[in-house]
Amino acid sequence: MKTEPLSVPDLDTDELLARVESLDPALTPPPAIIQAFLDQGRQMICWLPVAVGLGAMLYLVLPFEPSVLCVVLVTVLPILMGCACFWWGWQRLFPRLLGFALLSVAIGFGDLAFQARMQPPMPALPTHATVLTGRVQSLEILPPRNDDEDDGHRVILADAVFETPVDAGMAPLRRTLHIRLRDDDDLLPEPGSTIRLRTMLRAPSPPSWPGGRDLQREAWFSGLAGSGYALGPVSLSGAPSRQSWLESLRETVALRANAALSDQTAAIAATLLAGEAGSIDQHTRETFSASGLAHLLAVAGLHLGLVMAAVIVTLRCGLAAIEYVALRWPCRQIAAVAGLLAGAGYVMLTGAHLPSLRALGMASIVTLAIVTGRRVLSMRSLSIVALLILLVSPISVVDVSFQMSFAAVMGLIAGYGALREPLMRLRGEGEWYRVVVSHCAALVLTSLLAGLATLPVSMAHFGALQPWFVLANLVAVPLAAVWIMPVGLLALVAMPFHAEAPFLKLMGMGIRIVQALAERVAAFPMAHQPVPAMPGWGLLLVMLGLCFLCLWKGRVCLAGLLPIAVGLASIWLAPKPDILVSPDAGLMAVRRQGVLLVGPHSSLQRRTLEDWQQALALPTAPLPSDCLSGPCRMPLGAQTVLLRVRDASDGNTLPTMMQCEGVSLFISASPARKGCPDVPSIDRFSVWRDGAYSVFAGRGLTVVSDRSWRGNRLWVPPVGWHGMPNLPLAQSE
Repeated sequence: MKTEPLSVPDLDTDELLARVESLDPALTPPPAIIQAFLDQGRQMICWLPVAVGLGAMLYLVLPFEPSVLCVVLVTVLPILMGCACFWWGWQRLFPRLLGFALLSVAIGFGDLAFQARMQPPMPALPTHATVLTGRVQSLEILPPRNDDEDDGHRVILADAVFETPVDAGMAPLRRTLHIRLRDDDDLLPEPGSTIRLRTMLRAPSPPSWPGGRDLQREAWFSGLAGSGYALGPVSLSGAPSRQSWLESLRETVALRANAALSDQTAAIAATLLAGEAGSIDQHTRETFSASGLAHLLAVAGLHLGLVMAAVIVTLRCGLAAIEYVALRWPCRQIAAVAGLLAGAGYVMLTGAHLPSLRALGMASIVTLAIVTGRRVLSMRSLSIVALLILLVSPISVVDVSFQMSFAAVMGLIAGYGALREPLMRLRGEGEWYRVVVSHCAALVLTSLLAGLATLPVSMAHFGALQPWFVLANLVAVPLAAVWIMPVGLLALVAMPFHAEAPFLKLMGMGIRIVQALAERVAAFPMAHQPVPAMPGWGLLLVMLGLCFLCLWKGRVCLAGLLPIAVGLASIWLAPKPDILVSPDAGLMAVRRQGVLLVGPHSSLQRRTLEDWQQALALPTAPLPSDCLSGPCRMPLGAQTVLLRVRDASDGNTLPTMMQCEGVSLFISASPARKGCPDVPSIDRFSVWRDGAYSVFAGRGLTVVSDRSWRGNRLWVPPVGWHGMPNLPLAQSE
């Protein structure tokens, strides 16, 4: 019996255009718009992950937590509407687009809402020193606190149990704990072992200011319960559990790198070979960030690409050198598959972090294209990877690594697609000097495209502009491609034979060149320019504009530059707070004449002050001396605010009537106790209820609290809530 191959006929654009024009003229868009959509063809599939991401963002920006019924309705109704659009207008252009849009947005919203509700609740952590027992998931190397100390270590504990009378018989925690060990502790527990130690724990901190980085939301979705530090030495408890061979291998590679190299060179080598980035100190991170080389310190797509490229080039050259194999075997496909396997092993060795997993997914599709003889790199393959990631982890839409990696790849694909003909003309007939010039142009273009695409995202998340990033990457990236990473791979291959030392030494020489380059570029004028925080709507405009610029076909794509420009301008257009109050009222700051006037504070407030400086991009100075001895009046435009940054009486000494005269707001580090009658106040109890505060001056004072900004969400603790009690197990359990 003869069978016909199953095929799906492509839709004729003329037929679609005729169907649209046959509708009511009042409902028909202009023909130019219709033709612009038809010209996109299969490129429209690239907008599916954008719609899914918008649905996830819709869930995150809600000022309240939707009920289960609300989530079901908001998810199911658009899906049914989308299916109705498919049923009614599958052969029509705009009903089909509307159906896909509704379906994708609903899936993104419902997926993230479902995953948020599936997370285990935040446990109640002890507020005092506690002895706990837990299983070590991994051991991380941290930079030393001082120059004369050794590297520190941090363990990630799972299944922790608190040895307190209140928590007696509790079930193991369903979330993890990050514990920094004592610097003088000689016992370094191996992954998989069960340890017992005395610690001081703390829950994830709330945002330092309304609209700041939400560590509580990050902890909710990452499975983190809290962090802390050890007060005593670690002791092994019970029989050792089965050790993860991968964690053991990772620790061995990091220790071999630290034994062969020294200082930060060893830390960078351990990062590149084993993903152990904890031992890189703050100075090195700041230097690489100022020079635009911070991406070299985070294992992601660049490192995976270099590893795969080294394996593919080596294997293909080796196979091509054998005449029988070169003539009869598919050398290109064999090298590509081997490179993918080597890349997968490298990703697992370096910890299988989300950025490297995303890059591995993209590499898998590229390898599949090579094996099947299809186009190697395209926007459609990138969109498929992005869609899969968002379906598995929709919270990635607000992750900085997700945004930067996909922005860089989008910029590269779109840029090389637009400049393909000029680059081919530059290469000419393959003369050696033209080949050299074309390779140099490709290096410059790669750094420029990836840097420009990720620049707005970097400014939004890190509050800094690095204008010299192209110059630094022109040297550092080729050096990593032809020297550092290939020699590092040879060191990994030689480690089972204990012959890795020469390769690590050679790798260290290349790393030191990159370190010297970073130091030199970071010393250039205007190498690190702080910029104020970009509001969320500004970053959304930047990402949508970048998607339109890279995904849309035709000259109309240049319209994407407009939302990008508006998003960048939002850094300076968005209103800035004039007064900031920390989540515990222990720190206050006033913005005046380009300086952030800061009140007295302890070392516990250092992180909050750093967040404020990054958000406002201003230098700091102390408040006037009269504010340190008692309440002081602080004019803000036409308004006056009374500040009390220090109060030894704990609010028992009230401000005088003269101090309260004409005051619009009273801010006190201690209880206000209605010190200024009929005047709104922010005091210790206010921040206990609602978190950090921002005050904006205008025609009147606008007061914004963190709770009013974030709303009533699953990851925002209710007033007075310290976590789910760790109830003991029943006898049957």
